[in-house]
Amino acid sequence: MAANNKYSINSEFPQDLVIMSDSQTVSAAVAKLYNTYPFPPEALLDEPPPGYNWRWNWLAAHNFCTGQKPQRQDIRILDAGCGTGVGTEYLVHLNPQASVVGIDLSTGALAVAKERCQRSGANRVEFHHLSLFDAEQLPGEFDLINCVGVLHHTSDPIRGIQALAKKLAPGGLMHIFVYGELGRWEIQLMQKAIALIQGDKKGDYRDGVQVGRQIFASLPENNRIVKYDKQRWSLENNKDEYFADMYVHPQEIDYNIETLFELIDASGLEFIGFSNPSFWDLERLLGKAPELVERAKELSDRQLYRLIELLDPEVTHYEFFLGRPPLIKTDWSDDNALLAAIPELNPCIEGFPSQCFFNYDYQIVNLSVAEFEFMQRCDANSKVADILASVQLGLDGVRTLLQQQLILLTPA
Repeated sequence: MAANNKYSINSEFPQDLVIMSDSQTVSAAVAKLYNTYPFPPEALLDEPPPGYNWRWNWLAAHNFCTGQKPQRQDIRILDAGCGTGVGTEYLVHLNPQASVVGIDLSTGALAVAKERCQRSGANRVEFHHLSLFDAEQLPGEFDLINCVGVLHHTSDPIRGIQALAKKLAPGGLMHIFVYGELGRWEIQLMQKAIALIQGDKKGDYRDGVQVGRQIFASLPENNRIVKYDKQRWSLENNKDEYFADMYVHPQEIDYNIETLFELIDASGLEFIGFSNPSFWDLERLLGKAPELVERAKELSDRQLYRLIELLDPEVTHYEFFLGRPPLIKTDWSDDNALLAAIPELNPCIEGFPSQCFFNYDYQIVNLSVAEFEFMQRCDANSKVADILASVQLGLDGVRTLLQQQLILLTPA
């Protein structure tokens, strides 16, 4: 697929090569970058990584997407574009019954990923030197596919997402992260400035990092690009690996809501939702003008998303879930079904038992006494009805805990 002019593209190759859509040329350049600067450059540990990312926990992610606990946990997971294995390591440790496969086109990054997982005891994983386009070479299907920060660095994201979609099992979930153009405008400017100064040395990533650092050191402190970098990225960009990934990458496609859904539609999968739903709440922005919020109800979901990103152009990325039908979803509006369900705690919470703890998204939660007592009795064996018999909490209170992703339910 030739580069669509709706997208913002940064390439270290002559424009005629990009127009030719030579995926091998682009892939080779991307592999060279990550062989030079294996990414992400997180430290290797001799123990499991700390904390959690709920999007990589099958129980939490499945509950978020369907409203209920999955029927099985002995699943297959694909980390597509695993890099140095930071996400892969979490996928193994957060899903103790799963088998995990990681693929990447950088041999240097894969070497780090293998060492990372060996050292932390993530032993249910295998790695393959493959691009997204070659995912079909892997045997079987996967229940969960994780693809973070990869599609936007390919020569043909539609071909990439379609290749992954073919490997997703019925009822499976795909977690995707791609860049957003509105919140990366200053980054795009710096990318182009570095490329102009590099001239014939494009493709020399160490030179690109050096040039970029010299530019930042020379620009006035009140320069917009400098201020944006200090505000959003400076802590990460102290490391050359992060700086190179952000400012001298040979291939980048940034999205807006309209082009994002072109990509999603091309996958043939169901869009389940963004994994940060609070951002996509219009009342967050226009709550002081309820008449406008009411008028916006006439918009389609996609038009509403577009409106929100136009009003809050800090969108640096989109993170969302897709699924392959049939996906069984439950909203628990039926009282009898809710009473018969078996609750348990979301595995991605920290600081419980306490009335004040961190939820799945590391936000502080303060429970009422009744909510706290209910959660203490969620033992994965007792029914909701049995617990409510001894706790002063109504069904609406249980639904509130569900909406906050604090508990999982197994249908009767």
